[in-house]
Amino acid sequence: MNNFDLHNHTVASDGLLSSHELIALAAKNGCDAVALTDHDTTDGVATARKAASGLGLRFIAGVEVSVSWEPNIDAKSTTLHIVGLGIDEQNSVLSAGLHSIREGRLKRAKLIGDDFARIGMPGMFDAAYEFAENKTMIGRTHFARALVARGVVSEVGKAFNRYLSPGRPGYVSHRWATLADAISWIKAAGGVAVLAHPGRYKLQKVEMTQLLGEFKQLGGQSIEVMTGSHSPPQFKEYAGRAREFGFLASRGADFHGHGESHYEPGHVPLLPEDLTPVWTALP
Repeated sequence: MNNFDLHNHTVASDGLLSSHELIALAAKNGCDAVALTDHDTTDGVATARKAASGLGLRFIAGVEVSVSWEPNIDAKSTTLHIVGLGIDEQNSVLSAGLHSIREGRLKRAKLIGDDFARIGMPGMFDAAYEFAENKTMIGRTHFARALVARGVVSEVGKAFNRYLSPGRPGYVSHRWATLADAISWIKAAGGVAVLAHPGRYKLQKVEMTQLLGEFKQLGGQSIEVMTGSHSPPQFKEYAGRAREFGFLASRGADFHGHGESHYEPGHVPLLPEDLTPVWTALP
């Protein structure tokens, strides 16, 4: 099976590598194709495409859209991520949608800073802002890195567990795009909508079934099966879900940087042979 890695991040959102560095790593690791899927921005796509062309590596333009979803009207919102693959990053519908999301990111980051000040940790917004190379994309990961730099925690994962998750200090809920909007933006840009790392969402089994049904009904075509955000049991679970719903299967490291990610690009386990890879639907 081809070594396609279709979920990766750079400094354009919350990754640690530049576009050139990411593409070089993917080529070094034997990828046949690589996608750049930064959060809510396509700023790094053109540079990554040029770098991939120079190395003879197939490149797939992508994005990861932040979504708020509720299983019913009385339920709390769950933040989902919808990856768009094979997009036209210059499409006006997609660009306008992503711009609307980025405007909310800065507002939320300031509220996160206020919450840290409330518990006796002033200056966290400024510290996180310094870690965000793309200032419009400041997010929880930048706060996590600032906490590590201050010595409050030893690693990014512990920062999320202790401070930046629901119910913890430093977590601020936010309304992102709707699921329908995210899928429609991706389709308008000629892309394929993929539900990213479904195993990460804290949903009951019946809620996951509802989400997958709604996602498919709205035009979603694929779910991530093999991803750095899944455990080995979840590889098997979501392979089964792909079969159940007839989804194409996606594979990607969800790579952010060394020391923060379980897999490098190209090192995620291969898809089960009976699943149809999402890249068969890409140009």
